[in-house]
Amino acid sequence: MSKIIRIGTRDSQLAMWQAKTVQSQLEHLGHKTVLVPIKSTGDLVLDKPLHELGITGVFTKTLDIAMLKGIIDIAVHSLKDVPTILPKGIIQAAVLKRGNINDTLVFKDNEEFLSAKDAIIATGSLRRRAQWLNRYPTHTIVGLRGNVNSRLEKLENNDDWDAAIFAGAGLGRLNITPENSINLHWMVPAPAQGAIMITALESDEETRAICTEINDEVTQICTTIEREFLNRLEGGCTAPIGAIAYINKEEELNFKGILLSTDGSKKIEVVKVVPLGNHHNVAEFCADYIIGKGGKVLIDELTQGDKITNIYSTKQLTNDQKAMFHDDVVAESNDDIKINPNRLSKSVVRNEIENVIITSQNAVESLLTNFSAVELQFKNIYCVGRKTKRMVEKRIGKVKHYEQYAKDLANHMVEFMDGAEVTYFCSNLRLDTIPDILSENNIKVNEVEAYETKLDAKKVEGDLDGVMFYSPSTVQSFLQQNEAKGIAFCIGDTTATEAKKYFKEVRVAKVPLVESVVELVNEFYK
Repeated sequence: MSKIIRIGTRDSQLAMWQAKTVQSQLEHLGHKTVLVPIKSTGDLVLDKPLHELGITGVFTKTLDIAMLKGIIDIAVHSLKDVPTILPKGIIQAAVLKRGNINDTLVFKDNEEFLSAKDAIIATGSLRRRAQWLNRYPTHTIVGLRGNVNSRLEKLENNDDWDAAIFAGAGLGRLNITPENSINLHWMVPAPAQGAIMITALESDEETRAICTEINDEVTQICTTIEREFLNRLEGGCTAPIGAIAYINKEEELNFKGILLSTDGSKKIEVVKVVPLGNHHNVAEFCADYIIGKGGKVLIDELTQGDKITNIYSTKQLTNDQKAMFHDDVVAESNDDIKINPNRLSKSVVRNEIENVIITSQNAVESLLTNFSAVELQFKNIYCVGRKTKRMVEKRIGKVKHYEQYAKDLANHMVEFMDGAEVTYFCSNLRLDTIPDILSENNIKVNEVEAYETKLDAKKVEGDLDGVMFYSPSTVQSFLQQNEAKGIAFCIGDTTATEAKKYFKEVRVAKVPLVESVVELVNEFYK
């Protein structure tokens, strides 16, 4: 045909190799082409890591603009550098057969540093950094940017560095893989690593049809799944996300995905194997699995970056609870009270006890630490809180009556309890509410200190919008290290009563659950 296909490419040595590979394949099929090298922002800014440049597609944006302006017909990219959502009007036209998918470690002298406590590894990739620190947490990671040759040169010139990590495909394509290098088969590569992608204008049907002639279907299937997984996790260059899919001899699609915190201390993995043909929902399933295992919290932490904490929880929150917060919330949580079960004498439960009060799950844990469920012969059990009731009935026995608040339970017992004596399994920091009400109504209270509550708050830096409290003890503990500033978000009235002694504004959850306190915080930010 007479049309000359203008092939846009970055002007780095590796990008030119990729573009010439596309050019060779197209010309082998009889098409005329010309290379159009264009310098990208990613090549010009070498003094910052990729994730600090503030945009996705740092290596593709300039070529996208050139295509939309009609300067080039197609663009050739390393597929791992391409954003998962392409600009309007541009589509993926083809993917070449994939090369080496592995990350490669290039080292100075030998591999002894791998077993050493201290070592310095160079990489500009958050994904490589996180996975390396997850495997070698005592090592130090330093930044490394530039083209492949300049990075190899920097490794050679920095005497303190032990090794640097490269994409194996890049080294191989330039035929410069050093002898002192190994493939890191344990490291999950970037989604679509080792693949070359061609983009074209959606409206240019003639060029798109030509590109399909060199498309590799297997690579297309695998990289599409990897990129969809990446997209569903909302990750670009700024998130430590890895993914690899391949088709084995049994015609099965194998997938492995990974998400980490930037320091490598947290890692969530997923593996899925399905027959080819049933692979269309693999990316969605695996991304949902990662999110359900705490991935949303990790992504939120990455998104928040250096934002200052504005909400503090005096109880360690679960990943699901953290995921409930409004987007404007930057939450920090800690168990400001520590619970230690006391050693209880066998004489405490030697005989059946007619009436027992249990006001927390901590008391249940303490009882079961000291005695078997069979030894806990309680005739009538009275509880505070729905969760405590469920735990008692699951592990000890049926609950006679429960209320959400201590005052309501005490008043109920005054009116309906049989007998004039009760055993109260409590903490060393228990409130006076139950003993006072019962004693005033001639009910004898035998207190058994089942567990110790230790105040163990941390100092919180900066001004907070609010603090989440779950018991009077958490209020007392927090104020040992911090001032009463912002709003006190409280789980119930008893906690709020204590908070009102110190905080100007106190808000109380409608239901005494941690999730209800989170909702209380969200209402403030709405």
